Amino acid sequence: MPKAPYDMNKYFSEHLRYPESARAHNIQGRVVIKFCVTEKGKIEKCSVLRGIGGGCDEEALRIVKNMPAWVPGQQDGRNVSVWVNLPIAFKAAN
Repeated sequence: MPKAPYDMNKYFSEHLRYPESARAHNIQGRVVIKFCVTEKGKIEKCSVLRGIGGGCDEEALRIVKNMPAWVPGQQDGRNVSVWVNLPIAFKAAN
């Protein structure tokens, strides 16, 4: 399996911007993003598997597309492309 060579929680806390539309309409939940980590570790082919609206889907896509490269997955000692499903939580601060 591929993995991020950095703290994902820290990355999301520093880069995720809660959409104003979602905040105004109290939209909370989990967006699931599907993407491919290539044999070189690049993030490609991002799409929303499950969205919640209010701009959260677009924000989740934005931060996944801008993530630094990952360590690619390996099979039989070779780097391979691997699909990943990543849930991203949106919860309004009280």
